Amino acid sequence: MTLIQDQGILIAQRTQGKSHVQSVLRPDKANRHGLITGATGTGKTITLQTLAEGFSALGVPVFMADVKGDLTGLSQPGRLGEKLAKVLAERGFDAPDFVAFPTTLWDVFGQQGHPVRATVSDLGPLLLARMLNLNETQAGVLQLVFKIADDDGLLLLDMKDLRAMCQHVGDNATSYTTEYGNISAASIGAIQRGLMQIESQGGDRFFGEPMLNIADFMQTDSNGRGVINILAADQLMNAPRLYATFLLWLLSELFETLPEVGDLDQPKLVFFFDEAHLLFNDAPKALIERIELVVRLVRSKGVGVFFVTQNPLDIPDSVLAQLGNRVQHALRAFTPRDQKAVKAAADTMRANPGLDVASAITELGVGEALVSLLDEKGRPTLTERVYVLPPASQIGPITPAQRQQLMAESLVAGVYEQAVDRESAFEALKGRTQTRMAATSSPSPAPTGTANRRAPVTTPEPEAPPERGILDGLGDLLGGGARRTRASVGEQLIKSAASSIGREVGRQIIRGVLGGIFGGSRR
Repeated sequence: MTLIQDQGILIAQRTQGKSHVQSVLRPDKANRHGLITGATGTGKTITLQTLAEGFSALGVPVFMADVKGDLTGLSQPGRLGEKLAKVLAERGFDAPDFVAFPTTLWDVFGQQGHPVRATVSDLGPLLLARMLNLNETQAGVLQLVFKIADDDGLLLLDMKDLRAMCQHVGDNATSYTTEYGNISAASIGAIQRGLMQIESQGGDRFFGEPMLNIADFMQTDSNGRGVINILAADQLMNAPRLYATFLLWLLSELFETLPEVGDLDQPKLVFFFDEAHLLFNDAPKALIERIELVVRLVRSKGVGVFFVTQNPLDIPDSVLAQLGNRVQHALRAFTPRDQKAVKAAADTMRANPGLDVASAITELGVGEALVSLLDEKGRPTLTERVYVLPPASQIGPITPAQRQQLMAESLVAGVYEQAVDRESAFEALKGRTQTRMAATSSPSPAPTGTANRRAPVTTPEPEAPPERGILDGLGDLLGGGARRTRASVGEQLIKSAASSIGREVGRQIIRGVLGGIFGGSRR
């Protein structure tokens, strides 16, 4: 049994009596995007694996997030076990030609795959505000921080750059108010707390250089098969906002980097967005509009996007309207919301006179699905009840030894492993502070006035000071007493005040730098 046919990728079929139904995904319609939905344990992962194999066999690179840690089996050939043999016999399928597929492993934390990094500037204030869960006012202040950094020629590359820049802007907020607007200490504090939270989740490893070259996702092997890029997301899911922001950044990079190519015979890359509901949960309107724009326009860049989630209601209508290819696994209607989701899923698929779609959704077994794909004219086909074909690669995760071997033999081995920390905002602000501190601490030339001039050695010191009255003391306070050889009380007060001001400015500057180094000062 082969997945590749003349018309495209055979992903599911069903033989019942004399009727034989096949669901074939046309490569030239894959960039019209798709949606894979279904409850936990209904077979979405097998559908992902089968689709990835089909695209790879066509020579199309694939990117997918491995949320449960079991998609790495794509790198190893499958085998005919007792359970699989029984399923094949029940469904009337032939055993697949077991084969491994070219695979590259990635990991934001750099543990289970090659590190993936982006600079703070490249991520931008909009996505970063989403990651930090900032409100509208705080997001506006973050945009000002980026604007001030740009105007001052300061590079924001990694997390410590952004922390130092926020501290600098907060400590000098009054000097920026006229040109940039009000910058509240509360908003700066909220941003710093958000950065601290991201750091505690390990997200600071995502920011830095060398930054990912998106072209490394679009490789083929020596046999012309597309490389399947698998992102280890089992740990990343512990920080859902980081996960969603990272995948949206990747999608935006594809949109901004790739040239306009129009409709191709097959896509240049297929992007699977698993656990897609995390992208839209509590997302502000501006971000939803951004996602809708990217999904709508990335098609002309030759990229197909498949959203994978449990419930079709997780996807906003504006985005759902862009997803032409549908694979619907079973949903359970135990609650009113579940019943609403079943009805919504049924209404969004093309009706089949011989099939009650709404009822079938709740009756589907594991590995069974309702499928409606686009035909040669871009129209949804009739919804069919079919069985998803089993993958030709291994079902389940690989061993740690196999993982290490894959990483060592990868096309990008050694490219991203070593982080680079070049001069950026943190180093520039630290240098400015050190320069000011050096200027403040350098000795001043001796004053030429009579107030601090030391008396010549030959001048005899009077045996006893003359009696001084209250008026004399008042005159000293006001700067009088020209015959004195010591500084007056008024002059001492002025010098003491000036010295205190200098020390306070020095402390503020030190806090500005050290606060960025050690995570901000306690207030």
